[in-house]
Amino acid sequence: MTTKNILFGFVVVLIVLALVFWVLSSTANKKVVVPVPTLSENVRVTTLLSGTLATSPLLIRGEARGGWFFEASFPVRLLDDSGKELARAQAHAQGDWMTTNFVPFEATLTFTTPQTKKGMLVFEKDNPSGLAQNAGSFSMPIIFK
Repeated sequence: MTTKNILFGFVVVLIVLALVFWVLSSTANKKVVVPVPTLSENVRVTTLLSGTLATSPLLIRGEARGGWFFEASFPVRLLDDSGKELARAQAHAQGDWMTTNFVPFEATLTFTTPQTKKGMLVFEKDNPSGLAQNAGSFSMPIIFK
């Protein structure tokens, strides 16, 4: 090996070390936010975090236990902070819903942004019987612009 080759190798190593140091120092003080599903024992919302900003159209994806569905769907409502219903849609099963296991679902809510800053997304167990013992709901707070 010549001195020129050794010097070149040394310069390459220094450049690589400088790049590694720069990358580590530029990300060391930044917080990385990883979405965590909003959970209940019967519903898991994977596309929104509790307290997230909601804009129209609002696409909601997650999983719900098969017992929450009737004919492969269950209702989802969007309320403003005063309880006024802004939108209602059906969450549709994306798989076999005739199970007690979690089943993927999807729903889209289209709404006009309200005057209130906060609201609530309400997932309701489909209850065609109308009996109170068969009812269920799960709510998560959201924020409007």
